Amino acid sequence: MSKLHEVEIHRLRPSQITVGLIEVHDKRARLEAMKKHEQQAFLAEHAIPGVWGPDGKLYIIDHHHLGRAAQEAGIDTGFFSVEDDFSKVPIAQFWPRMSAAQWAHPIDQHGQVRGFEMIPDHLEQLIDDPYRSLAGYVRAAGGYDKSSGPFCEFQWADFFRPRLTIGPTRADFTSAVTIALKLAASPEAAKLPGYKAPAK
Repeated sequence: MSKLHEVEIHRLRPSQITVGLIEVHDKRARLEAMKKHEQQAFLAEHAIPGVWGPDGKLYIIDHHHLGRAAQEAGIDTGFFSVEDDFSKVPIAQFWPRMSAAQWAHPIDQHGQVRGFEMIPDHLEQLIDDPYRSLAGYVRAAGGYDKSSGPFCEFQWADFFRPRLTIGPTRADFTSAVTIALKLAASPEAAKLPGYKAPAK
């Protein structure tokens, strides 16, 4: 059973290479609009899952966008649901253990598999992948259902990546979401997690 811990956000380690910065910035704006006690209540309610790693470092295994947004909003501590303790595992075995548990995702902003050494040490070093934001916003708009499977939004991001281009402006992104919603309902997407068949 997981245990809830309050941890300084600057101590957090990622378990992936990318985030979608549009999603991060929107989450940051929502956090900044809250009062301090509201921020803490929100973070307690949306505890970020993590794993203790070597040298007592906490590696988050989901909700990287929220962690990065909280850091950018200047929030000092957050609440974390610790799913396992790998603190005694040698560093050479740590990432293979994380991968076996489906808690590591060394995929870059082009959808390419990289070595575990490419996973950054700190949240502020996460690289922007706009297709991760696209996948998140398509789900929020009802394009597909939330899935309990690992890395669902990465799979959708990789589905959208070769099928549409995201321009540089926010208006371009909004247009891309509209196109992606139609793609999400297409037969091509039927094997992806959370797929919703279009109503007849």
